[in-house]
Amino acid sequence: MLEKYLQEIGLNDKEAAIYLALLQVDNSSVIDISKKTKINRSTIYFVLEGLGKKGLVSEVQVDKKVHYAAEPPERLETFVERQRVILEEQAKRLKDIIPEIKSIQRESGERPVVKYFEGRNGAISAYSEFYEINKTSNSKKGYFIYNRDLLQKVFTENERAKFVKIRTGKNVDPVSVYTNEDGNFNFGTPGMRARIDNEKYPILADITIIEDRIIASTLGGRVSSILIKSKDIAITIASLVQYINDVNKIKKGGE
Repeated sequence: MLEKYLQEIGLNDKEAAIYLALLQVDNSSVIDISKKTKINRSTIYFVLEGLGKKGLVSEVQVDKKVHYAAEPPERLETFVERQRVILEEQAKRLKDIIPEIKSIQRESGERPVVKYFEGRNGAISAYSEFYEINKTSNSKKGYFIYNRDLLQKVFTENERAKFVKIRTGKNVDPVSVYTNEDGNFNFGTPGMRARIDNEKYPILADITIIEDRIIASTLGGRVSSILIKSKDIAITIASLVQYINDVNKIKKGGE
């Protein structure tokens, strides 16, 4: 029981066994520690060195021989407090280290993560998971490709409103490419939006990109959805959506 707890606060199994063994005596030689714990003598020296660095064991001279004594159990509080401070510092540093780790991952080649959802209810679950995953996103832009008419046929007004509310609540500015049989739609909210001709350029899926995550749902027939985590794919689709909007803006400026 005590050994398990000591392991939970940061000691390994051998450190815990030796520390508890030393607490039961005033001091002990390596030979006696080995007999009591059944740990190899050569290993004990390394373990004692580690316990010494943790402030839990000290050397004592007994008849000109080196023995080892356990520090009082109160020292465990000091050890735990030191561990806490170290973890807090590591957590602070982690914010700077994560981008470096990501850059290494990117250089070694990206492996997209894909999840599949079947049916209309599956699509609703996929959207819920997508926006839940992106709840802590710091992205200020979201990229959207969709057919307004098909979205209205597949999903109810309440369902559409739910996900729009989540998106707007996250302050994600939309950059969209869409089709709409009734012409340009008055959205009433900020964003870049380019309507294209659905007869010439049919859109039969709903695609949303936020940072490195994509959700794509088929709307033209049997409904199904996929969630993809891929920086490469996200950047590629987002670039195309941005390009269409930029071209549309230039075209409008020339009219």
